[in-house]
Amino acid sequence: MKPRSWRFWVVLLATATTLVVTASLGLWQMGRAAQKQALFERIERRGQEPWLTTEALSRAQDLDALLHRKAGVQGRWVPQHTVFLDNRQMNAIPGFFVITPLQLQGSDRYILVQRGWVPRDFHDRTRLPKVPTPTDNPVAVEGRLSPWPAKLYELGQAGLGPIRQNIDIEAFSAETGLNLLDVSILQTGPDLGDGLLREWPRIESGVAKHHGYAFQWFGLCALTAALFVWFQLIAPRRKPTSP
Repeated sequence: MKPRSWRFWVVLLATATTLVVTASLGLWQMGRAAQKQALFERIERRGQEPWLTTEALSRAQDLDALLHRKAGVQGRWVPQHTVFLDNRQMNAIPGFFVITPLQLQGSDRYILVQRGWVPRDFHDRTRLPKVPTPTDNPVAVEGRLSPWPAKLYELGQAGLGPIRQNIDIEAFSAETGLNLLDVSILQTGPDLGDGLLREWPRIESGVAKHHGYAFQWFGLCALTAALFVWFQLIAPRRKPTSP
């Protein structure tokens, strides 16, 4: 048998490295998909658990264990601390997320409520939309416990006015002096006459994206192996066809 040239061994090493890398990346994507699927199933199970009451939420210690559970609470709005998160979209239209603290009934604890979305004034971006917020009587709020709104990129320091790009729980609690819970309520339910839109995006598992990436990596792995076999093992042994 004719000895292999040094080029063959270089190609073999490069091919083996590519196979290991692409196979590892494919397996990593499959692992990420499994993690996200498990998280999604846990969220779905929590959504089927009994509704959290005002008293249960007021006394809760491990709030992370309650995330994504449905909640029906009573309390009083604190409208002077309402915040309008700018550059937030709903149905591909930019506007504000309206967030108002709610004092839980019979408690000194407060929780921020993501009340909904409202369009902004495109002629005067500093004009605040009018959002009816009753303060005479306690209100009932239905929704699900949710993390804080995702933070957007922000130039410079965070603002302190009613219109902000982001909101930080610790800084906002210190600013307002409110004993805030480290979660929020994503308000749901029908139109309450406040003009807010509550078509929040549905929580998705996101596994399809990872499966797609895994397919690409495994496909590249298989293609690399097939090309090596053809050009390095089969093609050199084929006899030239007689004219």
